[in-house]
Amino acid sequence: MVSGGGVAGASGDAGKNGTMAYDALVLVSFGGPERPEDVVPFLQNVTRGRGVPPERLAEVAEHYQHFGGVSPINQQNRELLAAIRADFAANGLDLPVYWGNRNWHPMLADTVTQMRDDGVTRALAFVTSAYGGYSSCRQYQEDIAAARAAVGADAPVIEKLRQFWDHPGFVEPHVDAVKAALDQLDPAKRDTTRIVFTAHSVPVSMAASAGPHGGRYEAQLHETARLVAAAAAPDLPYDLVWQSRSGPPQVPWLEPDVNDHLTALAKAGATTSVVVSPIGFVSDHLEVVWDLDTEARQTAGQLGLDFVRAATPGVDPRFVAMVRELVTERTDPDGARLRRRLGELPLWDTCPAVCCVPPRRP
Repeated sequence: MVSGGGVAGASGDAGKNGTMAYDALVLVSFGGPERPEDVVPFLQNVTRGRGVPPERLAEVAEHYQHFGGVSPINQQNRELLAAIRADFAANGLDLPVYWGNRNWHPMLADTVTQMRDDGVTRALAFVTSAYGGYSSCRQYQEDIAAARAAVGADAPVIEKLRQFWDHPGFVEPHVDAVKAALDQLDPAKRDTTRIVFTAHSVPVSMAASAGPHGGRYEAQLHETARLVAAAAAPDLPYDLVWQSRSGPPQVPWLEPDVNDHLTALAKAGATTSVVVSPIGFVSDHLEVVWDLDTEARQTAGQLGLDFVRAATPGVDPRFVAMVRELVTERTDPDGARLRRRLGELPLWDTCPAVCCVPPRRP
């Protein structure tokens, strides 16, 4: 519904039919460096206060230098931004779309300033993370709040759209990507092929974070893995493993790491081929192209395993259309009826302030 240049919504100042008027959408993402000299300042932004050892920071910085100091994520966000705008226009949704990052330019606070200057008073936020948990959801909420505080009392209200781990627009592109990856493997080895789903590891304590909806990160990822595997290759075994650990070694993180898992598969001797599907991600950014396409592929080669990495949704039209559907869910009076999902886990539209609060650091 379009009303006065905004979209009728769910709460707040009432618009037509007693619904709320939103006048913008902001794409909120992680961000990444686009020049070699940006790499270390970017990583310092990402890891500030997390106790990451300097040697680990230097190691990750070297990963970026393999790609000229440029992360692909910002360009991928530009492409997603353009695709969302085109989809909105094609479907009569009169809503301007902005873009701001957590950790590198365009910084979210600068974007919120621009939104204020453009007259935006209330906006929705689409976050490029499908799952619950602290770093994948609550921290984005905190970043939005911090950006608004930096802008001041006249900053627009910004409400985050719901998590989308089991939305067809997210699951179906992953399904087709796994099917396409399987087609690249030797069909004579199908009976000894395994699907390995990956997501970003987090500290065990954070995975069990407190609150009404806390502790959902692992469960939601298991749900997505189940949905993708059942639709893509119900005859094949699959696993959910972890990647991209960055914390101090004495802190327990979710395991096994994808490289350790590939080693275990090869040692067991029953697997000849793997399709690695990064269901924890929406696009092929550096933690995909380095941790999987480089390190995990190299590990598989050394072990004698055939390896194909499945694509992420990127700008798949179904994923782009999902963003519009999430907006409609929030803005249409019958939004709950319009909601599309494939899973069975509990789902909520908004998160309370006490949700997914991480344990206090010692």
